[in-house]
Amino acid sequence: MPRKVRQLKADLRQAGASVVQQRGSHSTWQHLAVPGVLVEFAGDDGDDARSYQERDVREALARIAAASKEEKS
Repeated sequence: MPRKVRQLKADLRQAGASVVQQRGSHSTWQHLAVPGVLVEFAGDDGDDARSYQERDVREALARIAAASKEEKS
């Protein structure tokens, strides 16, 4: 069973990302440590997440973790 869009947004929020743009049901998320990485969501929070959304969040979280690791070094 796919995760919900709200769960993906919660993962990004917990990593320190925030909404940089919102138009209707579309939102764009970004983390300040990784300015080139944007994650876009379409749909309501209760909708099932699509596979590309889960992939994009997974990749963004990996880049955020790598950037925060570099900052600590």
